[in-house]
This record gives sequence, structure tokens and C-alpha cells, in this order.
Amino acid sequence: MTGSNAGLYTVVSRWGRVSLQRASSHSGWGRVPGPPEFPKLANFPGSNRPDPVGTAKIMSSVKATQLRPGMVIQHEGQLFTIFSVDHRTPGNKRGSMQTRMRNLRTGAIIDYRFRAEEFVERAILDEVEFEYLYNEGDDFHFMNTENYEQMQMSREELGESVYYLIPSTKVKVEFFEEKAIGVDLPDTMDMKVIQTEPTLQKATASAVMKPATLETGLVVQVPPFVNEGDRIKVDTSEARYVQRVE
Repeated sequence: MTGSNAGLYTVVSRWGRVSLQRASSHSGWGRVPGPPEFPKLANFPGSNRPDPVGTAKIMSSVKATQLRPGMVIQHEGQLFTIFSVDHRTPGNKRGSMQTRMRNLRTGAIIDYRFRAEEFVERAILDEVEFEYLYNEGDDFHFMNTENYEQMQMSREELGESVYYLIPSTKVKVEFFEEKAIGVDLPDTMDMKVIQTEPTLQKATASAVMKPATLETGLVVQVPPFVNEGDRIKVDTSEARYVQRVE
């Protein structure tokens, strides 16, 4: 190969695209225009080794109906954290999941509707176990269960996850570029009913549901036999009553 027929080649690696060029039979391979840039490394809180900043550790497919506040997903090539979800089943039409999400790069809030049968790529970022302590207004305080360091997150950052935060509850806090961006909630939570209408005589599970306010301010629909002071299991993906806890 001579200088007149030198070729430009592109190699795709985990670090991006590296261009290589053979200028002549004497010069060998050379890099064009220079060495590839590698992402900076950062130590995430609670991590024992550095990871590339802002990269997802694991991608797994979940059905849209499994989305819940606090999850991080990949959507149209970008990472978003889920603020709220609303499972809609309008009549005989197919169900859907109406979501409100925040772009982790730009901070932009968007509303998007997924089909109920659709699969979504869930991103698992660096997760650290924290214990939820208390809130002061719109600031929610957590403690790292390993080194006991404390941090706080705002109501805006947590979205509807705040309705499932009960003191002493352990949650996985997800970090992106060294910043806490959300919490990974359990599938269900046991919560106390603080206000609801009195139980009706001869009430049955098939009777009309009634609203109940829980200890965090969350309002869910419950069967008529549920009373104030009862503990109930709640599905965190739909803010839905599951059963009364004995």
C-alpha cells in the first residue's frame, strides 16, 4: 500500500470510535487524529472501585406494567428516572402506562405513555443501601448503612417515591455522576391507615371501594372492611391496595 491508496479505518470499542490510518508501507499504522479520549473515572459513594461516570452497570428488560417511581430506564438512547406512573385501562381498549420522567443529562421533565405489553430497558446504576431517617419540609434525610454518613434529597428529586418513605425503611439509592438521583423501592410496602370512613355493616370484599389516607399522605382505594389503624400492603408500582396485614 502506498500513500496514494492509504485507507481510513474506524474501530468501534466500548470507549467509542478509534480511527486508524496506514499512511504508507514504511510508516505503519497511525492514529488519526490522536489517541481516543477515555471517560473520567469516579468513585461512587459506597463503591470499592471506580466505574466510568454515568454508565449503566446492567440493562434488563421489564414490562411497562412493572415500572414504578425511582426506577431508571433507557428511553430513546437517554437515561430517565421515573417520577410517577399511572396504569390506565380505558374500557375495551388496550391498557397503557402513563409516566412522568426526568432526563438525567438535561434535567428535562417529559410525559410518555408506554403500551402495557411493551418492554422497557431498565438501567441499574451504582446502588448503595441507605436507611431513610426523616424529612424536614421538602428535604428527605438518609443514612448510609455501611459508613453511617448522612445525605439529603429533595421532594423534586424523589418524585412520588416520597409517598413510600417511612422512617427506618432501608432502600437502594441510585447514583449517577456521583449524585443521588432516586431510590429503588420494594415491590410492596406495609403501611398504616390513618384516615378512612368507618366500616359498614355486612361489608364484603366485593363492595364498592373507599379512599384511605396512609401514614405518608398517600391515598389508595381500599375495601370497606379496612379501618383506621389497620396496616395494609400496597403495590408501589400502582399505589394499589393488595391486602390487609394481620
